[in-house]
Amino acid sequence: MAQRGSSFMNGVPELLILRLLQKHEMYGYELVQAIRAETNDVVSLGEGVVYPALHALEKQRALKSRRKEFNGRTRVYYSVTAAGVKRLAALSSQWSLLAGAIRTLVEDKSHATVAI
Repeated sequence: MAQRGSSFMNGVPELLILRLLQKHEMYGYELVQAIRAETNDVVSLGEGVVYPALHALEKQRALKSRRKEFNGRTRVYYSVTAAGVKRLAALSSQWSLLAGAIRTLVEDKSHATVAI
């Protein structure tokens, strides 16, 4: 789970990227747009976050890439590998546990409320 000194949001870009790429392959900027669309603009990761995450995941062999020509331009498309599916499962489990714990605390009605 969360380690001392780790950022609360560590793993979020990887989780979102792997989840979206599990559906179908995409190129970097397409992922930036898909993250915004799929989260109703709640999460907005710029290219400066997405591209380094893609490269790190590819280096870890969680993703594979291929170049594909589109309208006269070459784009790099990414897709999830078997290792990426395992990484996604681990990240999903961690975030579900964390979200559940936070939800329990936030929705706890046992604390006294202040009357206004």
